[in-house]
Amino acid sequence: MNADLIIVLPEITLLALACLILIIDAFSKDPAHLLTYWTTQASLLIVLALILFDFPTNTAIAFHGSFVSDAMSATLKAFMCGISCVVFFYSYEYVKERNCVQGEYFVLGLFAVLGMMIMTSAYSLLSVYLGLELLSLSLYAMVAMQRDSSSASEAAMKYFVLGALASGMLLYGISMIYGLTGSLQLMTIAETINVDATNRMYFVYGMIFMIIGIAFKLGAAPFHMWVPDVYQGAPTSVTLFISTAPKIAAFAMAMRVLVDGLMPLISDWQSILIILAVLSMATGNIIAIAQTNIKRMLAYSTIAHVGFLFLGLIAGTLSGFSGSMFYIISYALMSMGAFGMIILLGRNGFEADLLEDFKGLAERNPWFAFVMLCIMFSMAGVPPFLGFWSKWFVLKELVASGFVELAGIAVVFSIIGVYYYLRIIKLMYFDTPNAMTSVKSSKQMRFVLSMNGLLILALGLAPNILMALCLTVLSG
Repeated sequence: MNADLIIVLPEITLLALACLILIIDAFSKDPAHLLTYWTTQASLLIVLALILFDFPTNTAIAFHGSFVSDAMSATLKAFMCGISCVVFFYSYEYVKERNCVQGEYFVLGLFAVLGMMIMTSAYSLLSVYLGLELLSLSLYAMVAMQRDSSSASEAAMKYFVLGALASGMLLYGISMIYGLTGSLQLMTIAETINVDATNRMYFVYGMIFMIIGIAFKLGAAPFHMWVPDVYQGAPTSVTLFISTAPKIAAFAMAMRVLVDGLMPLISDWQSILIILAVLSMATGNIIAIAQTNIKRMLAYSTIAHVGFLFLGLIAGTLSGFSGSMFYIISYALMSMGAFGMIILLGRNGFEADLLEDFKGLAERNPWFAFVMLCIMFSMAGVPPFLGFWSKWFVLKELVASGFVELAGIAVVFSIIGVYYYLRIIKLMYFDTPNAMTSVKSSKQMRFVLSMNGLLILALGLAPNILMALCLTVLSG
């Protein structure tokens, strides 16, 4: 039992610190909630240090097969903590500017990170579900935090109702798999499916319901209907959080369920993921062209990127899975920067969430126009930016696995997607600004956002660093 507790030490530490911060915030009289904010950041850094200090060199399983510690889980958790630190920094700048700081945002954010970490190390369908529900319930509450906002309340209601439906589907799939195998442990499920050919059709039924739950959390079409409304209706600080670290957790959940638990059914789930990938790339890239709200445009962009993420899983090889891991980390960094730019340009009483708000940014502030250009070119997949290599990685593995036609379709939709990213660059560099207002923000915000944009460029110029990391942790 002591060995088990050591394996889950980062999760236990985060839970204890989140509860401590909840108590601190309850007794805090500071309207700016500075102590809550800084203890939240310190908590994430402590957990990050614990993960890196005791980085697993081999696979360790705890609590009778319910929890696994391996190189993949530790790496994804480290990225989640690091990205969440930056997200909370951007978020605090956003709420501080609008005099609406709520300590609950940071407490709920920590519980959401805890849910993500549990999902990432889940080795049982029960722990997958528990982690998912902890994450989901935290996100529902975060979206609904601005009770005076009708759009936020509407977004939260849609998210909650559709999320509950998806959770029900996932739970139904889990119950079918459990009924057929008599186990919730992923390795036992894989072994049972391998030897039980007579019930294959029923395994596939259960798998379909579980994939629906995963597709909903990732925002894949046709289970994407919540994404545009939640992205647009939620406060930008919450949209920023939803669009980054939880996507990494959803990828980890897909890896655990599909690769660790349902690998014997690979031919069946490949077929389903091909349909989801094509629908997601088509829906996201085509509908994004018609959007005038940048948060809504980025929502459809997310749907398209999820389609690309599935391509690496469809390849069904170790390199393909590494490509998907590379893709989701790259996407989280790009999305973080894009929403950081929206926060930077906004101010109290003004949300820079329309495309026209970026008009003439190159005249108003050439440096941040360049940062946004790096982010948009990267999302579009233009070399030498990070997004190009993430798409190249998954497409290369897809072709190597024999899915040449699917790779061709992905390239076509990627070219279509370039249009709406270039439109923002055109607005920044070639249109006249509506008003020559200067970009006002703190020095810290300017520095962190600049580093965010430059990191995307730097990793694009040296992609082998991240590629080698993804390949190493998955092959280990």
